[in-house]
Amino acid sequence: MYYKLTMEDKVRVPPNRMGEELEDVIIDVLQEQLEGSIDKEIGIFIAVTKVNEVGEGEMIPGDGGVYYDVFFEGIVLRLGLQEVIEGIVVETTSFGAFVSLGPIDAMLHVSQISDEYINYDEKNAQLICQESHAYLSVGDVVRARVVTLSLNEREPRDSKIGLTMRQAGLGARRWLERERENAAKSQNAEKGV
Repeated sequence: MYYKLTMEDKVRVPPNRMGEELEDVIIDVLQEQLEGSIDKEIGIFIAVTKVNEVGEGEMIPGDGGVYYDVFFEGIVLRLGLQEVIEGIVVETTSFGAFVSLGPIDAMLHVSQISDEYINYDEKNAQLICQESHAYLSVGDVVRARVVTLSLNEREPRDSKIGLTMRQAGLGARRWLERERENAAKSQNAEKGV
């Protein structure tokens, strides 16, 4: 889930940027340091959006920079086990699909797509359910549940997030819409409409 947080940090303004607007420099420094990084307690930093307050600057002998205590706002993504999320398929392979959750990708293994056997159509880059012929391809919006979560603070690219769609209410958006239409037709048939 995405959160808007107010945070505090000490920010070093380098000496070569002293003549610039202080808040602009602080936002630049915070964005460079935080955006795309992971903190297991806070989450995955998406964006630094606003500087709320800048304290008095402090200098350290031998360092030409000035250090400021800063209160700022930012947006983070916090994922939890069993959380239902939506993402976009960005790649399909013979072993599954990679799903973009915004700042990070998750893995949807073929064994977690459907209860049916899955075939991989390499030519069309599609994962196809053998019985229903439902398919998954790049660009599909999917609703899935987080089943494994291993975030790596030092190397965010090495983080591993595993997803499943093998539960009711989960799947590609087109699959879910078809299920709703079929359920509505079935209800109408029962009512004699």
